[in-house]
Amino acid sequence: MIRKMCTMDVEQVAAMEKTIFSDPWSEQSFEHSIKASQNLYLVVEEKNRILAYCGLWKVADEGQICNVAVKEDERGRGLATMMLSELLKQGCEMGIKAFTLEVRAGNAPAIWVYKKLGFETAGVRKNYYTKPDEDALIMWYYPK
Repeated sequence: MIRKMCTMDVEQVAAMEKTIFSDPWSEQSFEHSIKASQNLYLVVEEKNRILAYCGLWKVADEGQICNVAVKEDERGRGLATMMLSELLKQGCEMGIKAFTLEVRAGNAPAIWVYKKLGFETAGVRKNYYTKPDEDALIMWYYPK
């Protein structure tokens, strides 16, 4: 089931964040972000377990996608594609006309998912990521 993230999810999401990212967000960061009316955060839940999550920050008519994560043992099931498709759909319903995100240049599986959804690389942010240092690809998607 794909649904909006709620306060009850934050502890589980933040714990997952720590296992996936080298510079993880805190519980407080997630709590603050899900409460902002211009933001949209989704989770994929199965049997009371969160398997994936992602966020969207709306600024004017653009959407910044962030915190895209799928539990390592749940990858390869298409969860990211389903979840991001729903995020894009709901983002369009919020009036977003363009979506952007950054992704580690070496994260081939994520880049593949984003390209499959219609994102295109528009540039590079040098040394954007740390632990380890790595460039970020800047990708954009314009709904038709």
